[in-house]
Amino acid sequence: MSAVSPRRRLAPNSRTGPVTSPVGGGHGRSRARTVAGVSAGVSAAVAGAVAVAGSFRRREIALPGSPFDFALPPAPGVDVSVSVAETGVMRSNAVFAYRGGGFEQLVFGMDSLVVRHPERTLLVDTGFGRRLREHTRTVPRLMRAVSAIELDVALADRLAAGGLGAGDVSVVLTHAHWDHVSGLEDLPGVPVHVNAAERDFIRTGGRPTELIRGFGELNYQLYDFDNGPYAGFPESHDLLGDGSVVLVPVGGHTPGSVLVFVRTPGRDLCLIGDQAWQREGVDLPAERPWVSCCLVDHDAARVRANLGLLHRLQEANPELLLVPAHDRGPRAALPRFA
Repeated sequence: MSAVSPRRRLAPNSRTGPVTSPVGGGHGRSRARTVAGVSAGVSAAVAGAVAVAGSFRRREIALPGSPFDFALPPAPGVDVSVSVAETGVMRSNAVFAYRGGGFEQLVFGMDSLVVRHPERTLLVDTGFGRRLREHTRTVPRLMRAVSAIELDVALADRLAAGGLGAGDVSVVLTHAHWDHVSGLEDLPGVPVHVNAAERDFIRTGGRPTELIRGFGELNYQLYDFDNGPYAGFPESHDLLGDGSVVLVPVGGHTPGSVLVFVRTPGRDLCLIGDQAWQREGVDLPAERPWVSCCLVDHDAARVRANLGLLHRLQEANPELLLVPAHDRGPRAALPRFA
């Protein structure tokens, strides 16, 4: 038998004993770090998913107490009427409209409210225009993915069927998002009533006001809140000077969002724009879930506070009809235009 050389004895051999290699140990630590990293990533993803899922569950909204006095002033007794000019719909699920909503499909009306006054006719928001397909390109992709947007009759055509043209009306915007201004494109030269905060938002608001900026310089009519407290809110603007149409600043959804109070002989209305998309937002009250807030709200905390105020306003005035911009339920109490 020949002798074994020292080199032969020191060579690693998987058959004769374990291998202890610095390189092999490094691979083990690398694999451990990889597993730990993956585990941490999975944990973060799960935590994020749980947090997002939790944002769809209802949570309590603090309701204001004194010193708010939500009583409406006496009705002015002016012969004013309100009707609904339907222009189209968006179909989506309740779960995206308010916290605590289910997966049932809701119809979001995309309408304009026609306010007939002895001195003039006002349109509160403008619903959809004729070039709706092009206009929806400014809508966030996620919103388009979870909804179906359908044109019925463009506002200008709906008005024409009822004998009205651009020269017969003025527009009051609750706010300047795409679905409230789309119909403006087909009403050249129409006066558009906005406050300074919303006019600035139109100029500098980026994607949310891209559509209305694309219409060029419109016939903006700026107004101030110069008429003092109204129905529990600290400022107001009496648009026609007789108390029949009163604008109240609330911000939140956009910097210059307003409530529009309309006093008619038959019933008083408060048009709340998009402070809530559906009546549940006021009645429960319940804010939009986090993902919806991220897509549409300028100041979600302010919207949340506004919902508490609107809930109290409704309690104090049971006969007041609060009308979210996209809930066809309350609008069923109003006649249809044309």
